[in-house]
Amino acid sequence: MADYNLADIKRRMDGAITAMKSEFNSLRTGRAHTAILDNVTVEAYGSQVPLNTVGAINIPEPRMLSVSVWDKGMVAGVERALRESNLGINPVVDGQTIRIPMPALTEERRQELTKVAGNYAEAAKVAVRNVRRDGMEGLRDMEKGGDISEDDHKRSSGEVQDATDKHIADIDKALVIKNEEIMQV
Repeated sequence: MADYNLADIKRRMDGAITAMKSEFNSLRTGRAHTAILDNVTVEAYGSQVPLNTVGAINIPEPRMLSVSVWDKGMVAGVERALRESNLGINPVVDGQTIRIPMPALTEERRQELTKVAGNYAEAAKVAVRNVRRDGMEGLRDMEKGGDISEDDHKRSSGEVQDATDKHIADIDKALVIKNEEIMQV
């Protein structure tokens, strides 16, 4: 039974890393990337919807994004949503296409983004540690209930700790890579 829990613990820890990498993709690095617009929502037909449901997002140039809005009436709403997104972008309307030039990042902004990336990494570490705590509590309860022996508890605890250490190291590696990408001019 402990092996099943270990697989579940590893799956949950992997989920924390996946969520962190998704958050990393939303950080601007000075290059155009469609994931930058993943968190932008637009007021459409009486509700907030993701930007990619009202238009196609493309990368025509390395430092340019374009959004081809499908409904002419939505162009102003999409432009407003992009301006209010706090991404530091300045969209330019060209008919039903909105062009978004990606300005070069200042050194100060790069430093801010590395701090944000660090916060995302720390949140992922906390999530991994919470999964570890749940696993350790489950093992302790199984030992108290007589489901596993003290030796099995020690062995399984070591496996959970090894998984935790591996996932924390993976988070640290991903953070170093993301910081290098952000600081690259």
